[in-house]
Amino acid sequence: MTAETFDKKKTIELRKKHIGPSCKVFFSHDPIKIVRARGQYMYDENGERYLDCINNVAHVGHSHPEVVKAGAEQMALLNTNSRFLHDNLVNYAQKLQTTLPEKLSVCYFVNSGSEANDLALRLAWQYTGHKDIITLDNAYHGHVSSLIHISPYKFHQLSDAEQSPSVHVAQSPDTYRGKYRESHPDPATAYADNVKDIIQKAHASGHKIAAFIAESLQSCGGQVIPPPGYFQKVAHHVRQAGGLFIADEVQVGFGRVGTSFWAFQLHGEDFVPDIVTMGKPIGNGHPMSCVVTTREVAEAFQSTGMEYFNTFGGNPVSCAIGLAVLDVIQKEDLQSNALRVGAYLSRLLEQQKEKHALVGDVRGCGLFVGVELVRDRLKLTPATAEAQEIIYKLKEQRILLSADGPHRNVLKFKPPLCFTEEDCNFVVQKIDQILTDLENALDLHLPGMANIENGGSKRKVSADENRHQPNGNGTNKEALLPASKPTKRIRT
Repeated sequence: MTAETFDKKKTIELRKKHIGPSCKVFFSHDPIKIVRARGQYMYDENGERYLDCINNVAHVGHSHPEVVKAGAEQMALLNTNSRFLHDNLVNYAQKLQTTLPEKLSVCYFVNSGSEANDLALRLAWQYTGHKDIITLDNAYHGHVSSLIHISPYKFHQLSDAEQSPSVHVAQSPDTYRGKYRESHPDPATAYADNVKDIIQKAHASGHKIAAFIAESLQSCGGQVIPPPGYFQKVAHHVRQAGGLFIADEVQVGFGRVGTSFWAFQLHGEDFVPDIVTMGKPIGNGHPMSCVVTTREVAEAFQSTGMEYFNTFGGNPVSCAIGLAVLDVIQKEDLQSNALRVGAYLSRLLEQQKEKHALVGDVRGCGLFVGVELVRDRLKLTPATAEAQEIIYKLKEQRILLSADGPHRNVLKFKPPLCFTEEDCNFVVQKIDQILTDLENALDLHLPGMANIENGGSKRKVSADENRHQPNGNGTNKEALLPASKPTKRIRT
């Protein structure tokens, strides 16, 4: 059984006719038409099965029977707007709060991560009476107007866009490619001092900080893992300035990081945000999201005299689905699976780093893993074309993966939490072969692993020589790469 009404050609034709041209799809030169999915697998109109390595929306697995059943049963009974009393709403809020620090006790239910982050800004503006927001470079927080302004990932693409004077961009706490790297004695303090400097400059020009907002782990920014202690130090500077700390868990929450239920908890028990936003995995694909904050912030929001109403936020069906997702995470021990399988995946990818010159860095937590590809490990030259080539070659192998980051050279793994070690073996084996073929085409190898012809004899290539002669013989072997594909960013 499929949900197909038109053949693929007709679907593409109708999409071009009726759907906004800026709404992009994966693999735009030959997009995939998915008609059904189950677990960590998606199926096209021909029944071909694809391993889904990127769908952090289908958190507990595509079409999970318990989630589907909960939604269908509640929909058959009642769905209405949120002005009526309903036990699903308070039941879900109560259960969700048990996963969070005690002070984060008040929920606002909305319908998407963008709505959640927009509301978080409103809460911060009202509570502090300030206007300015500090965001991280390469951050993405949503598609509505207020969030595009605080999403450098988006507004840096607009050549004629002017950055809002009330938005301040802090350095991404990237210890691989950023200003302060792993070799720095204290990168957490150095990056936090950048935020402190921003605050001081803002104050000097008459601005006041309402909030600092950050994904607990940067996703679109390139799977960046902040150094330990960074969030605590930033929170101290921001709160001293009268601002709030907003943790965006839209992409990384609900057990994905393995060691904790929320990614901000990776920073320790002494760090608690003032506002947490969540979305995507909360409903396993159902449009649902939430903002959780403290009683003090909530009461300040109420003091405006303006009631907050969201027609569909926290409706009975959404809450029934949300409850089912929490139940499945617990019943199937998916947080532990994310920890175990994620660690296994990271080990396999670290082995690729030892084997392949193109693999510059492997980083992540649980089933949130990034592989940064570089042409030169000292210069960190982004291997953007190679990353795109890997994505397209994997598609041919029926594996769905994507690349992101400011240079679009970071392979990002964010699969459903039912991902297995067998899945890891399968995808990494394919990546290994593709990397081997690419590096052979480019004569790009790790020192001691590459041989090149020289007057009929073979010799080892030194690290310095390999760096300055990436193709071994002076020819432009980049031309040996298959024809380039579209490389527009598609956010997932």
